[in-house]
Amino acid sequence: MERRIMLGALLATPALAQQHQHHAPALRPQPPSAHPFANVFQGGAPHHITPAQEAQRVVASNAPQGPRGRWVSRTDMPIPRSEMAWACEWNGRMHVVGGYGEGQFNRAYHTVYDPASNRWYDAAPLPRGANHVAVVAHAGRVYALGGFIEQNRRCDDLAFIYEVAEDRWREIARLPRPRGAAAAVELAGKIHLIGGATDPADERASIAWHEVYDPATDRWERRRPMPFARDHVGCVAHNGLIHLVGGRSNTFQFNSADHHVWLPDRDFWEERAPMPTARSGHGMVVYRGRLFCMGGEGGIIERGQARDAKVFGQMESYDPATNSWQQHAPMPTPRHAVAAVTIGDWIYVAGGGAILGGAVQSALHEAFTLG
Repeated sequence: MERRIMLGALLATPALAQQHQHHAPALRPQPPSAHPFANVFQGGAPHHITPAQEAQRVVASNAPQGPRGRWVSRTDMPIPRSEMAWACEWNGRMHVVGGYGEGQFNRAYHTVYDPASNRWYDAAPLPRGANHVAVVAHAGRVYALGGFIEQNRRCDDLAFIYEVAEDRWREIARLPRPRGAAAAVELAGKIHLIGGATDPADERASIAWHEVYDPATDRWERRRPMPFARDHVGCVAHNGLIHLVGGRSNTFQFNSADHHVWLPDRDFWEERAPMPTARSGHGMVVYRGRLFCMGGEGGIIERGQARDAKVFGQMESYDPATNSWQQHAPMPTPRHAVAAVTIGDWIYVAGGGAILGGAVQSALHEAFTLG
């Protein structure tokens, strides 16, 4: 399927066109998927969730009850996707890059959601397809770092930036070491790439690496690695610190609830209160001064057979001021490897895996607010 931009295409409303006319070329709007789920191993064919697969969904949390909040449906993604792993926000829009979709693992998708119009748009695709690409936005650019070329394995060291105002990607200095499923955050004008997993593909293993990219010099430097190796973590920057929450050691059989913060003035990691629900592949955002974690997965897949399979729908938030967690209304549809961002007073959670592992993708898009 050809999924490219059409320069000069009109935005959904005159107000939206005026808002973005000085920021980026108009992008081609895309209709929502006709099917909420698809199976990547069946060529991206529509999929019906079975009762056994629905039974994988868990939402119970042992955290104290906080304000419940509410979830509402938003326009579904143009196609079911998962293993984007992370999304980012710039200028009030959500950018979702790469992932599994349409029966393949190395897609070059770059899809943009605009909440003002509640529509999805195609933007310039990645120069090469990949899944589990680490993304972060800063100063009018979207950074896309590393990723896997095959199914959650065979990583590379390629790094790109997307110039939002030009709808154009270009390559930047390669990663010092190849990796996928890492976390990327911006702090004080620099891009931190933390954790992930690396080759050889048949021994895919988590790493604790912490490397920093300086856009001013196009160079990478090393920082103190995180306390132990993990990938599929939740990671955000908030109030001058980097918070790293959850994740897995090599596989979701070994999920973690650990929560660490990186202190830039000391290049040192400290422990904080753990997340109530150990998980990996969850979304994590900053919203109303708190850190919100949603979704994720856990369990065992041995010789192709899943057991103790869990797809989490818990919505739990952390208060840095009190070093404590609480729970909120769970996701209507539990998923993992979601695209999650905060825009305005809403948390938008799109796509993701509907069952343990990467077989079934979702186009579902749901949003949460405390308002």
